[in-house]
Amino acid sequence: MRNISDIIEQFLKEAILQSEKGIIEIQRSEMADKFQCVPSQINYVISTRFSLQKGYLVESKRGGGGFIRIKKIPIGSEFIFYDTLIEMVGEDISQSAAMDILYRLMDEEFLTENEYLLLKAVITRDVINISLPYRDQIRANLLRAMLKVIFSRYKEDDGNAL
Repeated sequence: MRNISDIIEQFLKEAILQSEKGIIEIQRSEMADKFQCVPSQINYVISTRFSLQKGYLVESKRGGGGFIRIKKIPIGSEFIFYDTLIEMVGEDISQSAAMDILYRLMDEEFLTENEYLLLKAVITRDVINISLPYRDQIRANLLRAMLKVIFSRYKEDDGNAL
């Protein structure tokens, strides 16, 4: 059985898909009433499952007429997406941020679920068993290499690979 966080996430993703512009605005208290949970549960789902690495932009306005706006960021072209991901990785990256990027690649169908699980296993702190900051630097190197291979099938018009 799915937990409440999974149910809320699925509801929000379906609402985004059904919206014309890929944007929804919700009120935290209304969502909490709908799912019979505390408002902090809605915050948890939004902060952990709708991050920039996962392809979402979240804006919020607090107060009486406050809202939370969630926008699915389109990938544009594969070249722009690749460049954006490489920039997000940077010189070092945490395990959770790296996993979010891999999840987005699976969500956008650049990876199968099995490929996602395999790559995710490679970047864990259990496998890269060295101290920080070196662990995050090695993870970034591995992830950049993975991205290069994943996007190698997309070539520039002049025939040069990414």
